[in-house]
Amino acid sequence: MIGEKVGVFIGTDHRGIKLAEEIYLWLLGQHVSVKNVGAEKLDSDDDYVDYAEEVAHTVVNDIKLGRISRGIVLCGSGVGVDIVANKISGIRCGLGINPEQVKSAREDDDINVLALAADHTTEKQAKEMIKIFLETPFSGEERHKRRIDKIKQLEFKEE
Repeated sequence: MIGEKVGVFIGTDHRGIKLAEEIYLWLLGQHVSVKNVGAEKLDSDDDYVDYAEEVAHTVVNDIKLGRISRGIVLCGSGVGVDIVANKISGIRCGLGINPEQVKSAREDDDINVLALAADHTTEKQAKEMIKIFLETPFSGEERHKRRIDKIKQLEFKEE
């Protein structure tokens, strides 16, 4: 089942607000525990940085409490929110391109935040990628664990 036992947090700027609303309602219909951290109204002067940071911090805090938590961040290109989310220690955000790539990112890199390009992603494409993002487990293969551990070491070098 999609998103079973997973808390999902969504954040977007004005360019992703329409797609984020569609995703939010769809996830509710799938009985996923989902929270929109913003934007809640169209404001062309808002900054994607604020929403991506909020999602990333919320996901990390949930993980620290032992909860299974994932984030979805949107902006026009998806790149800005991807960059911001990856600045937060403990976040592994990937820019969703297609379902196969998202599946690989979950299995190999254990991404916990999915970035979407609102200007280049249809509602149908977004739902396909999100479904895979929420249902695909991390493979747990030793080589992937080793690589994730190296990423964690980089985070601590920067702090």
